[in-house]
Amino acid sequence: MPVPLGTSLGRYARRAGSAGDKTVLPTACDLPAPTIPAGREWSDHEHARWAQLWSSPQANMWDESCVGMVAALVVYESLIMADRASAWTAAEARHAYEQLGLTPRAMVALGWVIGDE
Repeated sequence: MPVPLGTSLGRYARRAGSAGDKTVLPTACDLPAPTIPAGREWSDHEHARWAQLWSSPQANMWDESCVGMVAALVVYESLIMADRASAWTAAEARHAYEQLGLTPRAMVALGWVIGDE
């Protein structure tokens, strides 16, 4: 049986309210970001992007299972911005944005809206 959005699945998915058929997200996530995964050297810019993503409104709905996808997105973005990305990398980045609810279309599909301050 599926677990409704806003139900606590882990450390992060727990602070959204409900407005009819929409899930209202706080304007930011004030929980501490998880530790960035080991296995590579992360640049200062990548550390900053990691923190930025984990403080986004959408991060309120992420749990521990999102750590790998967020890390992959940070790597994809770095490759894209350095003009070293393939079409495959760009496509994977697009999928990660959608899965994490980081685009307007994904927000609509997930039924998420960002609340007022």
